Amino acid sequence: MIIGNIHHLQSWLPAELREAIEFVKANVTAATPLGKHDIDGSRLFYLLSEDMTEPLAARRAEFHARYLDIQILLKGQEGMTFSTLPNGKPETDWLADKDIAFLPEGAQEKTVILNEGDFVVFWPGEVHKPLCAVGAPAQVRKAVVKMRVE
Repeated sequence: MIIGNIHHLQSWLPAELREAIEFVKANVTAATPLGKHDIDGSRLFYLLSEDMTEPLAARRAEFHARYLDIQILLKGQEGMTFSTLPNGKPETDWLADKDIAFLPEGAQEKTVILNEGDFVVFWPGEVHKPLCAVGAPAQVRKAVVKMRVE
């Protein structure tokens, strides 16, 4: 996992991650329609969404097998839990078709709070629980860059 801010990218950030973040910074505006947007076909794309955060207990943890996530918060505030330890087998396993599996939670979860401009990178296998409310549920706008890991 890597965490940072799109307006203060660190020099040690891998070039491919930096380029994907810079692409979102340069191309996503308030007028960009929600949905899937290709950058490099199925190898690299982003999903733009507006969602309501929910109480932590209402959210499920997830992980991926083929794609890493760069979750970029564009508007609002979001809690995000993470764990490097899955907590049992997935309840829902769509890894083969949709590259996502869900489980109630990761073991020994930790929480970070993302504000506008913050991003977090999760590699395949890293358990995370996005869209957790910080206080009362609220709307967020975010881009999730999906990068296939070979």
